[in-house]
Amino acid sequence: MNSVERLDDLITRLERAAEQLRSGELSQDAAAGMVEDCAALATQAASELEQLTRVEAAPPPPGQDPLL
Repeated sequence: MNSVERLDDLITRLERAAEQLRSGELSQDAAAGMVEDCAALATQAASELEQLTRVEAAPPPPGQDPLL
């Protein structure tokens, strides 16, 4: 799975978690656990975004001039 696919998966998981939290059907303990899971997912998503940014900002390979 590449970075974009992992990021899409993380976004989907965060959206599902948000729906569950908004529903009000979770117990307080389950909601607290879900919030902790969301924080971990958000950290992973930030890492994926940072990696994508570094790849896009990488200089062109030797012998290749950037397009103007």
